[in-house]
This record gives sequence, structure tokens and C-alpha cells, in this order.
Amino acid sequence: MDTTRRGFLGAIGQVTIGAAASVAGAGQSASAEGTDVPHWGMVVDLRKCIGCQACTVACIMENAVPEDAFRTHVSVYELVKEGQDPAMVMLPRLCNHCDDPPCLPVCPVEATFKAENGEVLVDASKCVGCAYCVQACPYDARFINHETQVADKCTFCFHRTQAGLLPACVETCVGGARNFGDLNDPESEVSKMLRDNEVSVLRPEMHTNPNVYYIGLDDVLDGRVAGEAAYHPEMADAVQHHGEGL
Repeated sequence: MDTTRRGFLGAIGQVTIGAAASVAGAGQSASAEGTDVPHWGMVVDLRKCIGCQACTVACIMENAVPEDAFRTHVSVYELVKEGQDPAMVMLPRLCNHCDDPPCLPVCPVEATFKAENGEVLVDASKCVGCAYCVQACPYDARFINHETQVADKCTFCFHRTQAGLLPACVETCVGGARNFGDLNDPESEVSKMLRDNEVSVLRPEMHTNPNVYYIGLDDVLDGRVAGEAAYHPEMADAVQHHGEGL
């Protein structure tokens, strides 16, 4: 498979971006903690992901991601279960915007920081491109931008959420697998999904308290993953259920 940017985009073809929707629960009501400040999070329903990579392309276009780099992508795996035919499974990957991000304390110039709404961001004016944060990230979600020479990553499309819009990857998701909203608002769609579904996180043993949750991850990890991911990192060996201590 051609995994270069040029070959990747050529294989995807033209992507039509749908009309913008309002961010789920974006400060519409007071949170459980009695504050109107939203805390953004994402719930990915793996049962709905079709691996179309529309999210990947939308992110590249929205954020001017350079050649051969990704802020988000969908890893493709071959899943083999005993007595069943092999199946292809999809796993969207991105920065998990952890509440305890390991990338933050290793930054020698404090370029990486937590924003008011929970996003993990990079101040490009401070970053010296040392790549300590890239090595510290357990989700392989950071890279050094070869055009700017500073650390780069998913920002939950900070510039869009500040304007009341959804992240580009969420707005463009064909199957509705990516869901974004205010985790502080009990009436937001993502909060309801966390209550109504069994959800898991990647790399729970790292104790990062991520704000990206997955529905159906147990089904993916219940079998044996064969071969390499089409676009990148290894799958986690264990899962953490929402509500359990990290």
C-alpha cells in the first residue's frame, strides 16, 4: 500500500465537506461542577467507522498539515478471530488531549500547555523543536513539522471550536463515528454516550486520563491483530473502561 501523502490523497479522491454543525453542548448549560466553561472531549464509535479517511483529508486541508505528516488518521488492521474469516478493522487515532499529558512536563521551554477547555496545545513561538514531547507521547500523536521546525499535533481544531464550530474531522465524518462536545455538560451528546455505552481508552496503563473515548474497542482487541497497521502505530494491548480509576 502506498502510504506517502501523495499516494494517500490520490487514493482517497475528492472529499465533500458537509455543512457545519454547532458544537454539541458548547456552553449551553451549566456543567455538573457548576461552571459554564466547557471541557472538550471526543467519543469515537468504532461500530460506525468505515475507514474512508475523510477525517484525515479534512484535517490536512483545514490545518495545512505538511507532506508525509498527519494530525489524525485511521489505522487499518487485519483482525483474526478463531473460527472466523479475517476482517479489516478501523481505529481513528489523534492526540488524546490528556488531563495528565506526559508531553507537558518534558518540554524544557514550556511550549506545551493545557488550555482552559482542556486542549493540549503548543505555543509555536516558544517551541525549539527538541522533540522531547514527540518521544513522550504514548499515542504517537506528535511530530516535528518539517516546514516550521516546531512540534505539531491535533488541537481539536481550536480555531474552529472558539468560533462555535466542530473540529474538521468530526464535521466530515461520513459515518458519524466521531462525536465531539462538552464533557462538563451532562446533557451534551458525548456525555450521554459515555453514560449509555461501555467505552474504553487507549494505553490506560500510562495513567494520562485521556479525553478521547472509544465505543467498541473491546471488540477490536478481543481478537488477534495480524500484520502492520496501514498507516502507523501499534494497537494497545489493554483497555480501560470509563469510570474505573486510572
